[in-house]
Amino acid sequence: MTDGTIIAIVEDDDDIRSQLAGYLEGEGFRAVALDGGASLDRLLASGPAPALVVLDWMLPGEDGLSICRRLRDRGGPPVIMLTAKDEDIDRVLGLEMGADDYVSKPFNPRVLLARVRAVLRRAAGTGAQAPESLPERLRVADLVIDPAGRTVTTGEPATEIPLTSAEYDLLHCFVTRPQRVLSRDQLLDWTRGRTADTFDRTIDVQVSRLRHKLDASGSGASALIKTVRNAGYILAAPVKAGSP
Repeated sequence: MTDGTIIAIVEDDDDIRSQLAGYLEGEGFRAVALDGGASLDRLLASGPAPALVVLDWMLPGEDGLSICRRLRDRGGPPVIMLTAKDEDIDRVLGLEMGADDYVSKPFNPRVLLARVRAVLRRAAGTGAQAPESLPERLRVADLVIDPAGRTVTTGEPATEIPLTSAEYDLLHCFVTRPQRVLSRDQLLDWTRGRTADTFDRTIDVQVSRLRHKLDASGSGASALIKTVRNAGYILAAPVKAGSP
């Protein structure tokens, strides 16, 4: 996972950018240090694409939130936001723009390294833990979930629903544990790992984003993910194994 994996660091502070790049290089990554959105765009256009972007919130010109939203709209790589903002509303805003995780400044580089590895594991399909071996495909309502390809499709002919790695992992948790109330702490643990901050709104935002995308797909499956007051969420439908 670390051998030459490209991590783009978008940070306008020269010292932070160079220190972080050096630290990640020392851990076996290939770090590309960039000073803003224009530099990132050039990297993405020329390739090879980074596996993950560490993105500062407060950048001159186009800020990190705008860049994050653009990456999400294009189906770009996962994003970890670096932010000096530590209020819940700011974290929620970052997640709503599509960030996969966030780290507040000042931070211990080891903490960021753990977050980088956790996001990369999720993107590679090894982040969410299933309770048992999975069949080739899972079906719920009009959705077909393919764990091998980490894809979700709906309708005939099948149309893929563009989920981020975090959104896929959340749906994966629901379909592998159907008709069972899942607490926010459980969902945080399964989708984000032990490095996650205790921050319940993280899951609320992710569920909201997942529901929105399922609604936009026309599958009607969003209504099956129900909120259980003071308890968490439940996928209120049976899940079938295999193709139709």
